[in-house]
Amino acid sequence: MARPIDIVSLYPKDMNIYGDSGNVLTIERRLALYGYEPRVHAVNQRDPWPDHADVILGGGGQDTGQKKIIDDLYARADTLRALADDGTPMLMICGLYQLFGDYFETVDGARLEGISIIGAHTVGRDVRMIGNLVEHSDDFGDVIGYENHSGQTFLDAGVRPLGTVAHDGMGNNGEDHTEGARVHNVIGTYMHGSLLPKNPAISDFLIRAAVERRYGGFRPESAPAQGEELARIDRVAGRAREAARLRPR
Repeated sequence: MARPIDIVSLYPKDMNIYGDSGNVLTIERRLALYGYEPRVHAVNQRDPWPDHADVILGGGGQDTGQKKIIDDLYARADTLRALADDGTPMLMICGLYQLFGDYFETVDGARLEGISIIGAHTVGRDVRMIGNLVEHSDDFGDVIGYENHSGQTFLDAGVRPLGTVAHDGMGNNGEDHTEGARVHNVIGTYMHGSLLPKNPAISDFLIRAAVERRYGGFRPESAPAQGEELARIDRVAGRAREAARLRPR
């Protein structure tokens, strides 16, 4: 019996840099190996919203990309806020992480209002934070990825970061040692890489939340070969994590 899970890839035409589409491929592959039927819906500007949205994934983009999609994002804001409040898992990278906050003030002084799912604001700076990044998360252990952003994001009081970094000059703003944010089942982060292939714990968090919300429980139905493939993928992820960890920033 088919057990579909609907994956929304949000603005892949304009918000998809540094391999962020790999996050969609990772969720799609792992769902299939767990015995579910992944259905991917690419939602760009003016595209219809699917009947089901079990997990929503969005990537990063340049300031120009943000400006292209912003009006469409405003039109979908009520839908996205309602889904977030209802526990829909979401992963927003870099540029969409910024727009899921309250506002983003670009380096040239333009202000883009956000949709206020995450209590945060971002201010563009001339100095970019670039390089491999390791952060610690209480729920996911060490999270490994790659950041490249000039926007500095500041979380509101009480908003939980995804993780913490050890040094200045990296993370959300280079100052307070936070990185990313978590609200309900929504994760925002500056981690490209792409993030999910190297971090199976976050992939499985998103998958479990999506499945439990739709079906009431997470019940994998994997044949032995599927279980072996998952184990192989996780071993590859482990090697990729270690290589990224050891690379100079």
